Amino acid sequence: MTKADTAKLREERIFLAGHNGLVGSALGRALNAAGCRHVITRPREQLDLCSQRQVQDLYASEAIDRVVIAAAKVGGIYANDTLPAEFIRENLAIQTNLIHGAWEAGVQNLLVLGSVCIYPRLARQPIDEAQLLDGPLEPTNEAYAVAKIAGLKMCESYNRQYGTDYRSLMPTNLYGPNDNFHPEYSHVIPALIRRFDEAVASGEKSVTVWGTGEPLRDFLYVEDLADACLHVMSLDAEEYRKKVPLRDSHVNVGSGREISIKECAETIAEVAGFKGEIQFDAAAPDGAPRRTLDTARMESLGWRPSVDFVSGVRMTYAWFKEHRASIRA
Repeated sequence: MTKADTAKLREERIFLAGHNGLVGSALGRALNAAGCRHVITRPREQLDLCSQRQVQDLYASEAIDRVVIAAAKVGGIYANDTLPAEFIRENLAIQTNLIHGAWEAGVQNLLVLGSVCIYPRLARQPIDEAQLLDGPLEPTNEAYAVAKIAGLKMCESYNRQYGTDYRSLMPTNLYGPNDNFHPEYSHVIPALIRRFDEAVASGEKSVTVWGTGEPLRDFLYVEDLADACLHVMSLDAEEYRKKVPLRDSHVNVGSGREISIKECAETIAEVAGFKGEIQFDAAAPDGAPRRTLDTARMESLGWRPSVDFVSGVRMTYAWFKEHRASIRA
């Protein structure tokens, strides 16, 4: 957990974009726990982040000191592969409106959250920040990755040209409370939690999981990511720039442990109480064969995760059961 001093953050007016999502809601809880009294949020019904005019109006009406961009159109392999135009269009619009709008409004401090999929499909493992743009992307989520790369490079460009302090974190695969549990459009952990829970309820004897089960992933509990965000935001510019250069300035945030999709499925099945057979559909896409982040840069800034995978899955499943009637799907 972070040991950084959050006193400055407690006095700032912070606009948290995407406060209802997996990451945004965790960030909201973390900011509240840190005593931040001026967190500004807007539901989608009141603010369309894809609208430049609406975002400009927000900046004009609120004296914002800092922006945190947790808003994004996200989804699993199926969603990314079948809706590429929506993923690239909406994510580019959200980032451009918020980053450029912040600069126009004189906001000097901003944090944008990216994704591990920005790195080449066959990147050397573990993946360090310097490998960005070092090879072809994973085809199934290329559109989303290109948009996320544009967002972090936009922050770098504004820092270099205008002297702003816009920072970028690249989290690994996330899971936790308030995830999207849609059976087709969600990521692997929430999708499997829902699938195994339904299998237990209906008495099914087997559950089929997409792919071979062999790909290796780095999963991070979302509350750990929120803690990492507060830590990075709390560091002053001089301290931060001693560790993070102006170019290739994004910072990886991961768990430091690789888990196969097979082990992931088996863990979730055990937590959910599923006693049947787990089958793997090798005809379905696997995605990248291996994806684990090198977190040396983040560790040099003084932060490490604290939640192990099994504990994180148990807490996520407990949240799912408690909110089953109202979960996002």
